[in-house]
Amino acid sequence: MEKILRAFFLSLSKNNMATQFARKYGMPLGGFRFVGGESFDQLHKVVTHLNNDGLDVTIDCLGEFIKTEEDAKKSTDDAIDVIRTIKEKQLHGQISLKPSSIGLEVSNQSIIYNLQRLLEEAKKHDVFVTLDMEEYETCPRILELFKHYRKQYDNLGITLQANLKRTNQDLEDLQDLTPAIRIVKGAYNEHPDIDIDDKDKVDENYKKLVKTNLLQGSYTAVATHDDEMITYTKKVVNENNISTDQFEFQMLQGMREKLQRQLREEGYKVRIFVPFGKDWFGYFMKRMAERPANVGFAVKTMLEKIDWRRRRGLAPSFLLLF
Repeated sequence: MEKILRAFFLSLSKNNMATQFARKYGMPLGGFRFVGGESFDQLHKVVTHLNNDGLDVTIDCLGEFIKTEEDAKKSTDDAIDVIRTIKEKQLHGQISLKPSSIGLEVSNQSIIYNLQRLLEEAKKHDVFVTLDMEEYETCPRILELFKHYRKQYDNLGITLQANLKRTNQDLEDLQDLTPAIRIVKGAYNEHPDIDIDDKDKVDENYKKLVKTNLLQGSYTAVATHDDEMITYTKKVVNENNISTDQFEFQMLQGMREKLQRQLREEGYKVRIFVPFGKDWFGYFMKRMAERPANVGFAVKTMLEKIDWRRRRGLAPSFLLLF
């Protein structure tokens, strides 16, 4: 069933028609519960609320179906505007983005030009940037971009996926750069020769990657909602006297909010992954595919919101439920 759900959500994430529908109707039907908004005013309110609650953020600058130089430039301009907003509004935040959203699949010239100017702007405003990982076929190119630009910009991090067989070697190859790495389980369906097609083995590999990066002294973003992964991370840091300044937990906006607060109250740094932009649908479907248990977290969150409104006598309009 998990494989079926994963394939289903991935197919939706790549469906242009579904994305267009979500752009037009998705936010008022409940998308904003898991998305920072489509405007800077919406984003500012969401991030300010999280910051006031003691939570840092990484704003994920969304962009899907980027196929032309013009689209890539526009997406890069949007991300630069987010960087400037973080600085101007004095928000406690970083940005994340997929290289494909700024020209990876358009041309080498496009991705190099756009990434360079984005990193220059981020350095100018002291904003950290994390490159998201994508499908396996783009993995080598993303890693090469990171290796090249990390030498010039210490405000650049990268995401690695625990479900890929190559990731342990990739992690080892990056250590000379003292990298800041976000570790995720991985969402993409690949070939059996490429990915680890077993949940328990992916979990074990996730733990291995977290421990390896922490013990190397590199900054580690533990991106998970999984209690077992969180407990394991706490165990590693406690047993090895690792400072809380060397790692953080990352969770998706709208997911496991009680756990977010609990970790913060325990003294851990918690960063919330806040998607921003009209192309939030593909992002959200990939997060569901990454761990189908996220579906349960999402439904539970929405039901808690419904119950909260019901107990306060609010109108049970469908548009208010989420």
